[in-house]
Amino acid sequence: MADTSVDQGESSDLRMGSLEVRLAETAAEIDWAQALRYRVFYDEMAAIPSDAMKARLRDFDPFDALCDHLLVIDHARGNGPEMVVGTYRLIRRPAAEQVGRFYSSDEYDISPLASYPGEVLELGRSCVDAGYRTRGSMQLLWRGIASYVFQHDIALMFGCASLPGTDPAALAEPLAYLHHHHLAPPELRATALPDRYVSMNLMEKDRIDPRRALNVLPPLIKGYLRLGGFVGDGGVIDHQFNTTDVCIVVKTDLITDKYFKHYERRNRDSQPG
Repeated sequence: MADTSVDQGESSDLRMGSLEVRLAETAAEIDWAQALRYRVFYDEMAAIPSDAMKARLRDFDPFDALCDHLLVIDHARGNGPEMVVGTYRLIRRPAAEQVGRFYSSDEYDISPLASYPGEVLELGRSCVDAGYRTRGSMQLLWRGIASYVFQHDIALMFGCASLPGTDPAALAEPLAYLHHHHLAPPELRATALPDRYVSMNLMEKDRIDPRRALNVLPPLIKGYLRLGGFVGDGGVIDHQFNTTDVCIVVKTDLITDKYFKHYERRNRDSQPG
């Protein structure tokens, strides 16, 4: 695991009742995150595990040992696997270089993103226990990401986000909405690999009901859009996970500006009069 940590200086921002967001600190905690991922992706969402995953009841790949794992922990559930109720996987360039690629490169040509000046961060493997899918839990995850982005001076975040189902025709309106309203500018536009490319331009722009399209988008994708996020060119069918993926790109200006002002205000308020 990378030798980094979420800034704990503003611990009140990273706690909510019995919940805390922080990076995994031990191999055991990474294992617990992998167990949560297995329950959500394979047991609940009916993704197809490999034989090795099925034997261990864990979702894992070569990135897990090298990246950072953001965890939402419920201290009311003791000290064991049950305490990890949310997770996000964070991959920066050093981890990607050790593996030889970013995870998203299996689906997209991400060269415009991987070569972006400044620090970049790939987000993935986001999941939350079914009993914790509340606004508070998601806010805590986002606070953890914001702290990490601020601490490591991340300029650009990206990753694959999923819509449920593998029939693009059934997802025509939300995919077309993303294509017409949120397509990334050319310099930030990842493109689905030719052998996996599925057009998102499935409806004319004037036939789309934006409110209806937004309403059916998964909360995670809506969260990225609220941060000013863009999508890449083309979707990708992921048969293993029974999803249709889009590549999300977020410049972190809004996050870092907000967080900087937050810290500046906290520091000012803590100064002696």
